[in-house]
Amino acid sequence: MKLALITGASKGIGKAIAEELASRKCNLLLVARSAEGLKAVASELQLRYAIEVEYLPLDLSAKGSPEKLFQWCELLKKEIDVLVNNAGYGLSGSFTDYTPDENSNLIQLNIISLVRITQLFLPALRNQPQSHILNIASTAAYQAVPYLSLYAASKSFVLNFSRGLSQELRGSNVSVTCVSPGSTDTDFVIRAKISHKGLKAARKFNMQPGEVANIAVQAMLDKKPEKIVGFVNKIGAFLAWLMPKNMVEKTAMKIYE
Repeated sequence: MKLALITGASKGIGKAIAEELASRKCNLLLVARSAEGLKAVASELQLRYAIEVEYLPLDLSAKGSPEKLFQWCELLKKEIDVLVNNAGYGLSGSFTDYTPDENSNLIQLNIISLVRITQLFLPALRNQPQSHILNIASTAAYQAVPYLSLYAASKSFVLNFSRGLSQELRGSNVSVTCVSPGSTDTDFVIRAKISHKGLKAARKFNMQPGEVANIAVQAMLDKKPEKIVGFVNKIGAFLAWLMPKNMVEKTAMKIYE
């Protein structure tokens, strides 16, 4: 039976991916900040799908946390087949509204921890007959988004890092997939402090986490390097590429200012 490690697994897309993999009889290692949330998810999935689930409450925006995660897996003597780098968050508003520490924490979680976790677990993934890395980016990765600038830039990094790594590992036993959801019915908008105008725009196109998770996992199993979730989001990414950047950025700014 396969074993998957999922970050940000206590709610939202991470929780939905955990359930999707559990339904495919995959054992799970779950990581998130909330001990209560993880315990509830673990108990639910163990009972419903008769799988093994271990969990670790850990803030991956803290320096040294990827190493703690890796050491935990070593103590459990668990070697994973699937790595899902899902943990991440955004900050909306002017870049200068946030302290240097707040902005650094976002970069630490969305970029540095993702890269470090991938590097720590890649040797073990290479030891498996077949293994997968699934990185969760965003449709914001396809353009600059004023008033969501740092988040969009961090997800652009995730997308391009994933595509590059996918090519480096091409022909090996490790596949790398980057999935970019658009607006999804999760708590992302609360933590990111999205404006009323942004919330109103998001609700028009919201997808459910379960739907996103199903598409993401299937793309991973199909070894697709990149997947934009939802037809409308695909059109949006294409238009962002086709149209003048200044026009795209001004349109986005009107939504998030």
